[in-house]
Amino acid sequence: MSYRKNSPIVFNGLQLHIRAGEKIGIVGRTGSGKSSLAVALFRLVEPAAGSIVIDGVDITSISLSDLRKKLSIIPQDPVLFTGTVRYNLDPHNKHSDEEIWAALEKTFMKDTISSLDRKLQAELTDNGGNFSVGQRQLMTLSRALLRNSKIVLLDEATASIDTETDALIQITIREAFKFSTVLTIAHRINTVMHSDRILVLNYGQAVEFDHPDVLKQRPDSLFSSLLAASNTVTS
Repeated sequence: MSYRKNSPIVFNGLQLHIRAGEKIGIVGRTGSGKSSLAVALFRLVEPAAGSIVIDGVDITSISLSDLRKKLSIIPQDPVLFTGTVRYNLDPHNKHSDEEIWAALEKTFMKDTISSLDRKLQAELTDNGGNFSVGQRQLMTLSRALLRNSKIVLLDEATASIDTETDALIQITIREAFKFSTVLTIAHRINTVMHSDRILVLNYGQAVEFDHPDVLKQRPDSLFSSLLAASNTVTS
């Protein structure tokens, strides 16, 4: 994959297999190709060669609409729209109020929305400016929950929030997306230590792909060096 014709190849011969329901942490230095995986999965850029196959279906063989309906992304910068809380969570009006409240409860936002004058009909303006960044991120989680996608991608979704909200999000992800495949592009390596496997990217290649405990025990692994650097910054 490359972003433009005649521009450098971002992925070249990247091969990996992710099992249904796995929780995968994706780590690597800046420029290693972490966010480019999201670009490839959602077909924001079409592959130059090779294929991405989900449940036996090559994703380039179906329409963008059909593909993206089946996927959910929770981006680093949460996006809310001008309109009601309900519209933000269920823009196509497919869910009952009870289902929406259930999603809000799972993401620890039920009390916040209940305290608003018009609750689900409360108007949001300016990208949800009356909510904190953490609350906006929990709202995008609620939206993803309602979509009930089998593949959920978190693109450094907790990079700009406090550790307390980060902990709530990690709990929600583990519980609410128990039966989904979750790919987490990690900004804080510690947030993906509970993953089933860690994918370590370097210059667009999968250099390591194993359980975090296995990678940690290999002192020469790139994951170990990234983890050590992360812990130094935290300290």
